[in-house]
Amino acid sequence: MRSTGQQSERQGASMTDKPTVSVLGTGIMGAAMARNLCRAGLEVRAWNRTREKAEPLAADGARIAGTPAEAVEGADVVLTMLYDGNTVLDVMREAAPALRPGTVWAQCTTAGIELVTDLAAFAGEHGLVFYDAPVLGTKQPAEAGQLTVLAAGPEEGRETVAPVFDAVGAKTLWTGSDGGAGSASRLKLVANSWVLAATAAAGEVLALSRALGVDPQGFFDLIEGGPLDMGYLRAKSALVLDGRLTPPSFAVATAEKDARLIVQAGQRGGVRLDVAAAAAERFARAAAQGHADEDMAAAYFASFGDQAST
Repeated sequence: MRSTGQQSERQGASMTDKPTVSVLGTGIMGAAMARNLCRAGLEVRAWNRTREKAEPLAADGARIAGTPAEAVEGADVVLTMLYDGNTVLDVMREAAPALRPGTVWAQCTTAGIELVTDLAAFAGEHGLVFYDAPVLGTKQPAEAGQLTVLAAGPEEGRETVAPVFDAVGAKTLWTGSDGGAGSASRLKLVANSWVLAATAAAGEVLALSRALGVDPQGFFDLIEGGPLDMGYLRAKSALVLDGRLTPPSFAVATAEKDARLIVQAGQRGGVRLDVAAAAAERFARAAAQGHADEDMAAAYFASFGDQAST
């Protein structure tokens, strides 16, 4: 279901009012978002540092660009979905010579609170209309166009970005009118703190079951249908138990990055987040064991020695 705000903004727009979109970053999420933009009939230019990751999008109708500047030239909307905020800033600096004042920038990377301020400042320097717009969801909802877009940005310009958010998400939740204030990114970190804590807990449940000789299914039967039962717990546990950790929905390395952003945000707000800090260390240990590019459920292996995954 589309958000009411989006529906009202789209009323009266002709079918030809579709923006040209530049997608910078075509990893797990960016590629899926670019495909849905193509399917929605929008003109898409796609760029990725490793061009081979962008090339398959040509079959969906995207034009593959060789540089960020080439990708953004003439675009109405620039959508960034890169690893972190520093990477976004570096790529946008490369794109700067071709950016037009008035271009809408939908910044969808989970960048953290401090970097949002820097990104908004860059937008101001180049006359861009900045939207802080991280998304909630992983690979499967991204491929289905069922993400939740958390967005903050000015009322003026939303009619341009609305078709983009409509194409990649099931709904858009507006959190404010000032993208630089980071209200959308703040909400994303709160949501991710729960997701990462639940993922780490799922791994520890399986690890403790193994250590105590308990069949995990006995635990699932115990909680079935009660307040402790959780579809997410079962889904992440199944990836470990069935050995389906690749391709990832959300990689271990990215989960570690987000966990550290959450810890930093807590420190900035004067709160200590012990679970988030421990989760960051679990993801780091799993990555060091060779699981960095596997699904974040692979944090399970951090409970064991270096040979646990063999």
